[in-house]
Amino acid sequence: MSQHVDRLGVEHPPIDLASVDYTVHQPEELAQRFGGVLDYMARTELEVERNVLELATLLPDPPEVDRRFYSQVWLPQETHHGLILDELQVRIGRPPADTNLDRVSAKIRVVGVFAHLPPVQDVVRMLYYLTGMTTERSALLAYNRLLDGVVEMGEDAVAHTIIIPIRRQEPGHHAYYQMAARMLWRNLGSWQRWLVRRLRAVSFSPVGAGDADQRADVGDMMLALGMTDAEEAAAFAGQVARVERDLLFAEEQGLAVPPYVTRSFRECVELAVARASNRPGEH
Repeated sequence: MSQHVDRLGVEHPPIDLASVDYTVHQPEELAQRFGGVLDYMARTELEVERNVLELATLLPDPPEVDRRFYSQVWLPQETHHGLILDELQVRIGRPPADTNLDRVSAKIRVVGVFAHLPPVQDVVRMLYYLTGMTTERSALLAYNRLLDGVVEMGEDAVAHTIIIPIRRQEPGHHAYYQMAARMLWRNLGSWQRWLVRRLRAVSFSPVGAGDADQRADVGDMMLALGMTDAEEAAAFAGQVARVERDLLFAEEQGLAVPPYVTRSFRECVELAVARASNRPGEH
């Protein structure tokens, strides 16, 4: 794992902000079709700054390779992703992302108190890896669909100097979380595994979706990227949680996807549809 982190740092430095070409031929159409997607992605990428503060609270004594990964590789890469996407959305006439960069919730602080106990910290670490896997996998799938959309529009500068370079860095993050999760899961006791499953089921939420409005933002993103029916949403959830299913529920034959993942993404779409129906002119 240490070699993987070293390789990520060397082969995938943060994207050079000066390398980005913000040329957009159809800014109004891009804003209409994908403005909400850009805003959600920019916000979640920028909020890794707060995520690192949360990790310092939740993991008071993490393995050094974890600390090096999230502070020296993941944080600078994701921050540049957010800065680039936010600049793009501003240039096409949208307001900048409204971000929470430094407010750690009381719930996180409470969990952090118990995380000083080594067996509990292992459970928290496992939840961190699982969250990282689903977050990076959903980001990669979303960037794939966004790339298809901007290429279809003929926005080559956005495709080749923004979306493709960002997308190129996501699989390495997912690979790190997957390796770490598999290694830790083998070493957890039965009660720890039970607790991981239970806590994951009651706490799962897409990244950056801490309240109903933010969950609706996730739903808007899914709809804008073509996931317009239950079958498409279920397929997306299945791809997002494939490794999690295989790891946590290996003994449950026939389980396509953990039900809490499907339920969460479905609720996001439902909230987005409900919010749109309540807006003037969208009935």
